[in-house]
Amino acid sequence: MHDAYETVFVQSGDVRLAAYVSGPADAPRVILVHGYPDSARVWQALRAELDTRYRVVAYDVRGMGASQAPDCGRAGYALAHLERDLMAVANATCGAQPFHLLAHDWGSIQSWEAVTDPAFESRIISYTSLSGPCLDHVFSKPRNVSQLLKSWYIGFFHLPLLPELVWQLGGAKLWPWWVRRTERVRLERDPQQLRNAINGLQLYRTNFRACAQSPRERSTRVPVQFIVPRFDRYVTPAMSEGLERWLGAYESEVIAAPHWAVVSEAPQIAARFMRFAERCAQRGLRNESSLHTEVSP
Repeated sequence: MHDAYETVFVQSGDVRLAAYVSGPADAPRVILVHGYPDSARVWQALRAELDTRYRVVAYDVRGMGASQAPDCGRAGYALAHLERDLMAVANATCGAQPFHLLAHDWGSIQSWEAVTDPAFESRIISYTSLSGPCLDHVFSKPRNVSQLLKSWYIGFFHLPLLPELVWQLGGAKLWPWWVRRTERVRLERDPQQLRNAINGLQLYRTNFRACAQSPRERSTRVPVQFIVPRFDRYVTPAMSEGLERWLGAYESEVIAAPHWAVVSEAPQIAARFMRFAERCAQRGLRNESSLHTEVSP
């Protein structure tokens, strides 16, 4: 991580998490939660856009980056544990102050657990989600054929041993090349890429079947903004539509970008986040009518 970041180690149950803090100590807080198969390094470009105006906190999800993996194996990656991790990081870095939440991919999927938890939602001023729907919402809606076709990799990740073998036999080394070739996005090489990829498989194996078999009714009063990459190879725009039943007020902006927009479109993502976050902080946005807009960069 960058020298300007302060590294804070946070205990969450039996796991020690690595969090990275930058920006003015008296500025509004924003917590960034990364996806799969990344670590907090994926936020480098975006946090550089934010940390002149925000106290920025990014942390390595359990089992990834410099954070410890749970001793109990697969069960340790359940959504309830991931929610407690976010709460632990928030308490350690924000104290009692409320904060904004910005998440991508699996970071977004897991963050919905806190956003829809009445015990925690009052801490969150706003939630900006990229490419990571709430699994309970996904499995409560009619299936989308286009999304099912894009989700082929989820079935592959549930296979025993084979996904691990692919990552070990060169997948981890080739990952930046693959993203550059398929997304035209240059990812910084992550020294923990193999560990991120193998441990992160448990996110899929622990949570997808459980949510598919018994989707829960998860609603929230937290103001939600979806930033939807039009050219996302893994998540369709339909995943951010038709959610009024659970979200009440929410906004959705479609941008011409690929899945890893948090890297390739960092200035644009930062600008959209700040505009929404500042409006929510000023007006205390709650339960207004939904607003759906499509904006080209």
